[in-house]
Amino acid sequence: MAATEQEQQREPAAASRRRSPARTVAAWGAAALLTGATAVTAFRVADADGPTPVPQLLAFLPWLLVPAGLGLLCALAARRPVLVAWGAGLAALLTWYTVPPGDDRPVEGSPVAGLRVLTANVQFGRAVGAVVETVRRERPDLVFVQECDPACLETLTSAVAGTHPYVRAVEGEGPAGSVIVSRLPLAPADPVPAEMGQPGAVAEVDGHRMRLQLAHPAPPTPGRLGAWREELEGLRRWARAHGPAGDAGAAGEDTPVILAGDFNASRDHAAFRRLLDDGGLADAAALAGAARTASWPVTGRPVPGVQIDHVLVSADFTARDARFLAMEGSDHRALLVTLTLHR
Repeated sequence: MAATEQEQQREPAAASRRRSPARTVAAWGAAALLTGATAVTAFRVADADGPTPVPQLLAFLPWLLVPAGLGLLCALAARRPVLVAWGAGLAALLTWYTVPPGDDRPVEGSPVAGLRVLTANVQFGRAVGAVVETVRRERPDLVFVQECDPACLETLTSAVAGTHPYVRAVEGEGPAGSVIVSRLPLAPADPVPAEMGQPGAVAEVDGHRMRLQLAHPAPPTPGRLGAWREELEGLRRWARAHGPAGDAGAAGEDTPVILAGDFNASRDHAAFRRLLDDGGLADAAALAGAARTASWPVTGRPVPGVQIDHVLVSADFTARDARFLAMEGSDHRALLVTLTLHR
């Protein structure tokens, strides 16, 4: 009888030893997954973009919930309380960062005008036909087009000349060309310098002047992070100089601002957040409840997407609608927003 009891006691211990290699593997897997996700998230917490590959990974911050969640599952399988706490805390932090922000800006003044704004990256001009169709169908007031080479520029301006005869462009080959076409008269304004074209303009709607600026800074690819940071900083300085909440506002001016285009940055990049905060700008898609809708890449394959195409507006505007539209020929979705200008 005693021998039987001893055997029964030895069986759980033996089973535990048999399971321990699997738990060890699970623990190592959890540590690896959580370490990688934590390393990137730490830069988000520190409000910094860091070196390559951190800026590239920060663009896909919501997708870090996948390794964080897998790490938590591995930690539970390994029965390691410290790893479980680590995984749960990281998943909670990423969830908090991923929750789309709402419209928390107070709006003052009565509505005075409505505007529809379209921004589209046509990928080396390949999607110019899709943009023309969208302009004819949706009839936006202002259209910001990036990566529009000379052939694209000619096709676009000719096709919409009847409804959008006003043009401000920086011509260039490949991705360097950009253009603003408008149904509203456009006065010239200095472009913001960058490797790719960033035309500016002054428009007037129902007697109210607005500053317009197209954005297309360099992408944060390895070897080009310096240009990416510098050109986003140039847009931040422009917003400070012309936005009502920046230096222009302090000087007593009150000119509404629209800054739109392919920013090659998401709200999870510190450089983009500084542009918003220092310039007193808000993302129209976020104001309209579409802060996390992906605009790139559109490849037809199930790959993660992020929102790097934006329409940023000063506090003079509210947004009640934001739609991301597929464009045949481009790896970006176009963004169409409906804005209301307030007095």
